[in-house]
Amino acid sequence: MNKQQLYQDLLKGKKEKERVFFRPILMHFAARFNNTTYGRFASDYKTLVESNIRSMEFFDTDMVSLISDPYRETSAFGAPIKFIDEGVPRCLELIVKTAGDVKNLPIPDVTKCERTLDRIKGAAYFQKLLKGTVPVSGWIEGPLAEACDLAGVNEMLIFLMTDPGFSNLLMDKCMVTAKDFAKAQIEAGCDLIGIGDAICSQIDKDSYDLYVKDRHKELISFIHACGASVKLHICGDTTHLLESLRSLYADIIDLDWQVDLDKAREVLGDEIVIGGNINPVLVQDKSEEEVYTLSRTLVDKYKDQKYILAAGCEITVLTPHGNLMAMRRASIL
Repeated sequence: MNKQQLYQDLLKGKKEKERVFFRPILMHFAARFNNTTYGRFASDYKTLVESNIRSMEFFDTDMVSLISDPYRETSAFGAPIKFIDEGVPRCLELIVKTAGDVKNLPIPDVTKCERTLDRIKGAAYFQKLLKGTVPVSGWIEGPLAEACDLAGVNEMLIFLMTDPGFSNLLMDKCMVTAKDFAKAQIEAGCDLIGIGDAICSQIDKDSYDLYVKDRHKELISFIHACGASVKLHICGDTTHLLESLRSLYADIIDLDWQVDLDKAREVLGDEIVIGGNINPVLVQDKSEEEVYTLSRTLVDKYKDQKYILAAGCEITVLTPHGNLMAMRRASIL
């Protein structure tokens, strides 16, 4: 059974299996493992793809991904981005400050803008090398996350409270690009699309329901219509949002270490795949034996459910290789 078949079994909830699906989020870790820099990883699709595949082959992970940083769409909208050798790319200027800026913000052609096109090429390159045997995850920014990238986190959170018209107009523009970008990645070969909207854990449920919930639902429905599955990734404590997330019909929901998995399963129901939720700091700092025990405890508890073994968020660049291997060993039934 190849990894693509294992992924399809996961989505179907097939009980007879040899291991629990293992998909840690790898970015800076994968770059360094492939003897390159984060700057190269984020700016060159061949480096990103080859780093992912090398890590997948060595650590026997069950999926590869195009995730790198939050500024692909931001760059397409026109914001200047600076690449950092050993750090996340930086947005040098907020390009949305007024309602006029939102109205004048052009909808980018994701197939022609450098950074979005780079990710689309990455999807095609994955399929050229892997020939459909491994699930490939694309990635887009969620509407609130992208609005924050364009207008600033603090500024956007204030706009949510003070200017609904501005907030809705900006997120509506972000939705157009999110759909375009997701569709282009699917057409290039992605089997699923990850939606990153981490800022949602920092707003209350009423604000999420008012501004974001229906947009997430619309985006997920659109991706399904394009023929791909969907993973929703919201870093941080999303316990207060679980009831809302249940109705989105996402295939996979990542849960960070602050969320109780039993509570999440109770609220989300049995049909959604849940991923997580070991604290990445513990994966980095604990011994191999301790990481194995943490992982094995989750595997033993959730092996008969729709579950992905992963840390709550990205595996840190300083994580010892043996600790990641300990997670893989723990996933074997």
